[in-house]
Amino acid sequence: MTVAEAVASRRSIRAFTDEPIPFDTIRHVMEQARWAPSGCNFQPWEATVLTGAPLTALRERLMASLPDDPQEYDFAAPGQVDKYKSRLTTFASAMHAANGIARDDAEGRAAWGRRNVRAFDAPVLLLCHFPKMMKSAQWSDMGMWLQTIMLLARGEGLDTCPLEVLGMYGRTIKDQLGLSDDTLLFCGLAIGQRDPKAPANGFQRERVPLTEHVTFQGF
Repeated sequence: MTVAEAVASRRSIRAFTDEPIPFDTIRHVMEQARWAPSGCNFQPWEATVLTGAPLTALRERLMASLPDDPQEYDFAAPGQVDKYKSRLTTFASAMHAANGIARDDAEGRAAWGRRNVRAFDAPVLLLCHFPKMMKSAQWSDMGMWLQTIMLLARGEGLDTCPLEVLGMYGRTIKDQLGLSDDTLLFCGLAIGQRDPKAPANGFQRERVPLTEHVTFQGF
């Protein structure tokens, strides 16, 4: 698989098979991802990767817990701006329609939200965390590292779904993992094999035209 093929075939997978993922495969991906770029070579990323009983225990605790109040960071703020809100609502409408969840189906949407917090029952869950003293520049490094992992996973025939929603349960997750409160739980990353028959994995997504966010000069 070329890099371009990995980029084109990567999508956020929301229904996984129960096929276990070999430890050697996960370790190989994480070993390669160490070469992701970071400003000043700080390499600020940290992660805990769960499967089996530890992952089951975390899911059970999350299902019995409420989101943090207050939350440690806000990932949804751009949704207050019309341009970004439109992109969100278009995507959410397509996703819910594919899963047969009507706009007024409050219980259906709540159940979908619980599946999201369960990392869509993927067999592996990576939890990305880092020291709270890291600033916005290091947050961008985290994104580059996570994207590197997602593309490397595609190269191994695996699929992923980044889960910022788990940041809403940061304190609960940190307590479950034994992490210090000086640590920020940034997000999760579900890893596994996609279920090719699941409607959640096949609906059409949209991206804005290149001209809407890139300007070329001097060419």
